[in-house]
Amino acid sequence: MQFIDLITQKNRIRTSLMQRIEAIVDHGQYIMGPEVLELEKQLAAYVGTKHCVSCSSGTDALLMPLMAKGIGPGDAVLTTPFTFVATAEVISLAGATPVFVDVLPGTFNIDPDLVGPAVEEARSKGLNPKAIIPVDLFGLPADYERLESVAALHGLWILEDAAQGFGGTIHGKRTGSFGLVGATSFFPAKPLGCYGDGGAVFTDDDELDRVLRSVRVHGQGDGDDKYQNVRIGINGRLDSIQAAVLIEKLTIFDDELVERQRVADAYSSRLKGRVQVPEVPEGYTSCWAQYSVLASSTAEREQIMEALKRAGIPSVIYYRIPLHLQKAYAGLGYVQ
Repeated sequence: MQFIDLITQKNRIRTSLMQRIEAIVDHGQYIMGPEVLELEKQLAAYVGTKHCVSCSSGTDALLMPLMAKGIGPGDAVLTTPFTFVATAEVISLAGATPVFVDVLPGTFNIDPDLVGPAVEEARSKGLNPKAIIPVDLFGLPADYERLESVAALHGLWILEDAAQGFGGTIHGKRTGSFGLVGATSFFPAKPLGCYGDGGAVFTDDDELDRVLRSVRVHGQGDGDDKYQNVRIGINGRLDSIQAAVLIEKLTIFDDELVERQRVADAYSSRLKGRVQVPEVPEGYTSCWAQYSVLASSTAEREQIMEALKRAGIPSVIYYRIPLHLQKAYAGLGYVQ
């Protein structure tokens, strides 16, 4: 079996999907065609934000807000070390310094109580703390009520990394809508994925939306002259076919979230007491990007993975080496 059965999912939308792709082939607007604007409107409505800016990947969705806000050398951006490398990578790409904040033992999301000490640590090194990037790990939203409070206390703005969390909620408020700006990924294995790379940025800030749209197209100005560049940007555009895939997948997304919850409930009811099952705080929902369990030891973990393998069930370790111990970040001086 596979982690995600994309073939069965495709069969549910095949007819309408192929019609949309054929329409794109007919009109020939393969990059930033009308499907892209249609998708952005649907995603903004779904998440509950004023604006959605689609882009070419989840990594670009994280990088673009940092560029739009002028994050650069001398700045510090706080984030978790227990995540995919892109979360910290974009901080380095922007020229800033990542400052890693440890996670909560129950949810594995960033610990709000450790943000303050991390800010002081950054300042002691001569850095200027500007922002924090919490991650909605494995599909579960981070603790944004506490994070927004501590961020305001220290003058930080929040960039929500909802790459794994799209579809999760806190008291009905959807991921992607927390903080100043949210970012998500549409990599095929994500809860809402396309058939290539794709991403999106969400915000209620009109000026930030305007700058993000410029950054997405090489820093292009607001006018019609595409050769008038007013800032440094990237090639971050989403192609029309990926937008069409996402439009069709969005029609069945809520159904799939219900099914993911049903499966997760079945796992938890049978595994509780044998291993540590995922903790979902009251009022939260997870989109179950992954169903993660915590073994009591390395030996037990290996036994579990071997038993799953014999049964034809795939498993993987998330994350074998946390970011603060990765070679790429050795210069930051973190130790185990």
